[in-house]
Amino acid sequence: MATFVISKRLDENYKFEFVSRKGKTILTSDSYELRFECEEDIEKLKVFLESATVMRFKTSSGKFYFRLIIDKKEIATSRKYTTQLLMQRGIDEMMRSARAAEVLDFASNDFVFPEIEAFQD
Repeated sequence: MATFVISKRLDENYKFEFVSRKGKTILTSDSYELRFECEEDIEKLKVFLESATVMRFKTSSGKFYFRLIIDKKEIATSRKYTTQLLMQRGIDEMMRSARAAEVLDFASNDFVFPEIEAFQD
C-alpha cells in the first residue's frame, strides 16, 4: 500500500512524500512551516486528485518529472525519471492509490527502537 510520509527538512520545515508500495518516492511536497498545513494539503490532494493538473517536464539532462497542481497551487514535484514511460507509471500509481494511502508521521524524529545499553562483561 502506498503511503504519505510526513517528515522535517533540515531547515525544520515540514514536508510530505508520497511513497509507492515498493518503497520508491514518487513525489515530494513543498515546505510547510506548520505540520497541520502539511496534513491539510495531503487531505486536499486525496479529495481533489481527479481534478488536479499534472504538468510534465523534461530537464536539460533528459530526465522527466511532473508537478501536481491543485487550485492553481503547486502541491508537489515528482522525482526524476529516466523515461516518459516510467514517469507515466509514477503518475498512474499516484492516481490509483493516493486516496486510500495512509499517513505516517515521522516529523517528531523519535527513535522507533530504544537505545540498547552497552553489555557489561
